[in-house]
Amino acid sequence: MTEEARVEDGKYVELLYKVLDKRTGSVLTSVEYPLGYVHGVNDILSEEVMRVLEGHKAGDVVEVPIDGNLIFGPRDERLVFSDRLENVPEEYREVGTTVVAQSEKGDVRKFLVVRNDGEVITFDGNNPLAGRDLLFQLEIRTVREPTEDELEAGGAVESPEIQKMLKSAVKVPGD
Repeated sequence: MTEEARVEDGKYVELLYKVLDKRTGSVLTSVEYPLGYVHGVNDILSEEVMRVLEGHKAGDVVEVPIDGNLIFGPRDERLVFSDRLENVPEEYREVGTTVVAQSEKGDVRKFLVVRNDGEVITFDGNNPLAGRDLLFQLEIRTVREPTEDELEAGGAVESPEIQKMLKSAVKVPGD
């Protein structure tokens, strides 16, 4: 009986992940399709997360607490401002819209529309994960030897799972 492959340098790994607010448990972001990478070759994840994944196998769910202050910086309330609705162009009024602004010095910053109460719109220039205690929840889907192309690219070249989903969703002429 062969031993199951474990995450280590040089192995191809596919995983799903969610980032949760540790205090509330709410999901802040997640990936819908497996993320594929070659462990130790591609630095797609933080060093801390990569270290915790080592030694795990397909099917394992790993949780890694992360201090959002260390990765995204502390929250800066000076980057939050509001303006009256009539002063904001219509294309920037929907909650969730990203607005790119440039200072007189040429510095570029992204602001997210976080609130619109019909009279006042609030913008936030902080990374949404800044200043939060986070929990990365990773579900390891695959651990195996990489193909030559995957090793050269440092990750997925073409995900068979995604190709299956696409083919089942859309009939491709010639298939």
